[in-house]
Formats: sequence, C-alpha cells, structure tokens
Amino acid sequence: MYYRLKDDYLLRGWDKLPYAIVDRKKGGAAFITSKQMQALELCDGEVDVSDIFIPDALKEIIAEAEQKGSIEPCERGEGLKEFQKYKRYSNRFIRSAHWSITGKCNYKCKHCYMSAPNANAYEAPHEDIMKIIDMLAECGVMSVSLTGGEALTRKDFWEIVDALLEHGIVITQIYSNGALVNENVLKELDKRKIHPSFVMSFDGVDGWHDWLRGVTGAQKLVDRAFELCRDMGFDASASMTIHQGNKDTLRATINHLASLGVQGIKTGYVSNLGEWKAYSDKSVGIKDIFQAYLDYLPHYYEDGMPINVMFTSFIELRKDKPDKYRIIGYDEEYNPAKTLLCPPSRSSANISPDGRVLMCGMMIGMQIEKLFPTMPQTHFRDCIDFPEHLRLCDMRADDLLKANEKCRTCKFNKHCYGGCRGAALTEDESNVMAPLKSLCEMYYGGWIKKIVETIQKARPTAECPVKDLSLLQ
Repeated sequence: MYYRLKDDYLLRGWDKLPYAIVDRKKGGAAFITSKQMQALELCDGEVDVSDIFIPDALKEIIAEAEQKGSIEPCERGEGLKEFQKYKRYSNRFIRSAHWSITGKCNYKCKHCYMSAPNANAYEAPHEDIMKIIDMLAECGVMSVSLTGGEALTRKDFWEIVDALLEHGIVITQIYSNGALVNENVLKELDKRKIHPSFVMSFDGVDGWHDWLRGVTGAQKLVDRAFELCRDMGFDASASMTIHQGNKDTLRATINHLASLGVQGIKTGYVSNLGEWKAYSDKSVGIKDIFQAYLDYLPHYYEDGMPINVMFTSFIELRKDKPDKYRIIGYDEEYNPAKTLLCPPSRSSANISPDGRVLMCGMMIGMQIEKLFPTMPQTHFRDCIDFPEHLRLCDMRADDLLKANEKCRTCKFNKHCYGGCRGAALTEDESNVMAPLKSLCEMYYGGWIKKIVETIQKARPTAECPVKDLSLLQ
C-alpha cells in the first residue's frame, strides 16, 4: 500500500523546531516528533508502507495521519512534488508577517499616526518589495496580512499578490479603508482562488466616519465594500476608533454593520500621535470609554448578539458563544517568569513601510522603530534575530514587575500582567515597560465587578469568567 502527502501539505523544519507538517492552504504548521516525521517521509508514493520491515509504530502514525486527512492512498510512483519534500530553514520559526506595504494613503484621517498623506510617507520601490518577498519565503514564513497606509493604492499590488502566491505564502487578511475595495478587486482575488478576509475601518454612523476619515462620502464607499464582501463570499470585519463624537453611537453603529454582513468589530481609542495632535480636544478619557462600553452591553444581548465584539482593554463577546465572555486584561492567575508580554511576537513579525521588522505594528512612526535595521539591506532572518528585537519579543511579566514598583506592589498583579506594550508606548514613547493606564483603571475603577454585574442582569445564563471573588465585592 502506498501513500502520499496531499498537495496542500509540506514537510518543514526550523531552528529549534526541526519537524513540522505545514498546511499551506491555511498557512499553519503542526510541530511533530522525529518519529512522526520519519513516518510521513515514507508517504512519498514510492514506499510500500505495508512492508513487514516497517515498524508497527510507524504504521500506526501513518494510519492516524490518513484519518486526520493529511495523506491519501495512491498508486506507486505518484510521488511528492519537489516543494512538498522536507526542508529545514536555518532561522527561528516565524509563522506570519503583518506587512505595511506602503505608508501612502488616499484618505486624510484625522487620527493618522503616520500623518499620511500630508507627510512624505514612504513607499518602498518595487524591486525592494520583491526582495523582501524572497526573504520571507527563504525563512519559511507561511502567511501575511497586507496593510498600509492603504495597501490597495500601490500600483504593483497585484504583482505583490502574485509573487507571494508563487512562493506559497498565504494572504490571510487585507486591511483597508474600503474606498478601493470594489467588485473588480474581489474578482481578481477569486480568480486567484484566494479569499482573504477584509478588515475595514468604520468609525461610526451619523456622519462620524466621514468626519474622522476626512473625505465626504467615505461611509457610502465602505458600506458598499462591506456589502460586496458579503455578496461575493469574503469575510469582513470592522475596526473603530473611539472619540468624543462617536462614543455614544456604538449600538447604532454595530447594528448597522451587522446589516451589511460584517462579522465583527474591534474598537480602540485615539492616541495623541501624528495628525490627532490637532484634534486632541476630541479625545475621550478611559473612564468615559469604559462607561460607553458598559452602557452598550445590555443592548448587545437585547439585539440578539448581532456580531462579534472586542472592546480593547475591556471585553470580548462572540455571537457563537452566547454564554461565554472574556474580560481583557484579566487572568485567573499566571506565572510571571513564563508569561510573555507579547506572545504573538514570538511567531509573527510586523514589517513597516520602510522594511523594519518590529515586535508590534503600533511601533511604526515611533522613536523606537529607528533602533531596528531595514530590509532588504538586512536579510529578514537577521532582522528577526536582531538583539533588540529578540529582547522585546522575550519580555516577561517578571520584567514588567521588576521595572515598575507600582506594578510590583499592586494588589492585583496576580491577575494583571501589564497589557499590550505597543499600547503602553502610545502613552509613554520612552518606556516600553510603562504601566498601561487602561488596565490600572480597569482594576482600581472597579470595572470588572461592573462588567460581571451588567452581564449577569442582561444574560443570566452567561458564565462568569472571574473566580477571584474579591474583585466582585
């Protein structure tokens, strides 16, 4: 009996993670043992796996792989394609990259931290972009999400897409303001047999989206983009920036997005960076943002849990899990020495428009980004091993406690481990270890108790995620 890996699967390895089976369609890797790798390497269409000389332990692994769907029976000689055979990369494992392929934009957003398009926003030349794609492939990066500026403004956008696909790199998401997401764009993606999800900005009904984006008619364009995604089979979600003007539109905004087929929304608040410095009078304090979120919670259940919701530094709600919710920034108890401050940074990279590989995309435009080398002058494998990059990616909750007496002596520090370091830098650019003000407010302002009480009343069947009763008294 002969087996082969299905076409969507590859055998790969990286430094310190030598054995993996990669699903190139999903852009994911499952790390396996050397014995599992030995068994899968027999599934090459050339070896009779029923041979009496093949150990039973390997045969059991092969049977399990067939059950899981990564291999299939075949005729002898139906061997693996060359790209499926085992290959080991010399660099550490990076699964994905979030890539700002341009700093340029077609909008005039009042909160733009890059100050695009008013500033001389950087856009790497085509040849540099192609070199970067080669580098990502040479390091075994499996997937990318594309953003900007506005990614779709690049004249060579489709050349970038095709180059990524030729290297087997999956495009998982495209971030956009929606103005250029039209039927032709979606048809071109469909023609290439890819369906990345779209994350599009939407900053409130009642004219607030147009106001923040600085372009009349912006809401009509993004509404149409959401509708097209729904009608043509592309998942879409929204991101919303909260300020004084739109904080009371949450219910109407979320219901409007649900009517357009949007799957979810993630909110954030405006940082006093870039263009927003001229509009700082429209900033809203953390207490007011949290109150707006809290006021909305009963409506979420009244309206039938219309979409998934993530209110940054507050709560996550999922319509497919009506009796579950997550309070962001709360952990029942954690190990400070082992808890990473930014777990995603260990297996993903953020690439700025000028080719700097950063721990966090929020670092783009900040002082700290200048500490890092740029591609393609420096190879991607050297960027991810750059000492400052490694240091930031390996920061632990222990480091935060050592750096901050306030955190070290805080009575809530067994539950709160500091929060997003990128968000902390927006509050204090000089201190990556700065305490996150929103989390301090969450605990000392009693918001955990308020959230639990509000949801208990609105959705009595919902399971309370807080086990520490002292937070609820």
